[in-house]
Amino acid sequence: MLVRSFVYLLVGWSGYFVMALELLGGRALSPYFGSGIYVWGAIITLFMLSLSIGYLAGGVWSLRSPTPARLCLLLLAGTVTALPNMLYATPILEAVFELVSDPRYGALVASIALFFVPITISGTVSPYAIRLLVETMGESGKVAGKVFFVSTLGSTLGTLMTSFYLVLLFDIDQILAGMLTISVVVALAGLAICTRRTGNATVA
Repeated sequence: MLVRSFVYLLVGWSGYFVMALELLGGRALSPYFGSGIYVWGAIITLFMLSLSIGYLAGGVWSLRSPTPARLCLLLLAGTVTALPNMLYATPILEAVFELVSDPRYGALVASIALFFVPITISGTVSPYAIRLLVETMGESGKVAGKVFFVSTLGSTLGTLMTSFYLVLLFDIDQILAGMLTISVVVALAGLAICTRRTGNATVA
């Protein structure tokens, strides 16, 4: 039961992480490409495309001896690949701005450079979690509904917290550092719990 609860927690945090990163992406790109519809169109396009690829990949990977520990590793991988957003965002954005002057395509290229990999990996979490949580074929729809509910609830909280509060209190790097720290803590705690409780094999 503890492992199942932690899987849902991980799904919710992943949803929070994705939406918070999307909003922060808009603020990061705005000094270079503005904050108009082109920029948000580029960011939303990239995030939707990345998530769709992630959903597909997560479904495929979930067929290969899925374990809760590996789900935690997916969260950790998404966190590690998001590090450039904090460490190298300025040089990356400056380089893109110099190469692509059109704000439409410049914003799209910048979004790909910063977010494609971490958001694609984050997209694998929900389908992988569904595979872990489904115990019988008859409950697959119910489990999928719960996972999507928890993920979307996390996304809702990430949107509200980031846009209403965090951006008023901290700068982008501070918010990212906090999010990445939480992701690492959640992933490592999950690895410890899942490995000890399940022997790295099943969800109980």
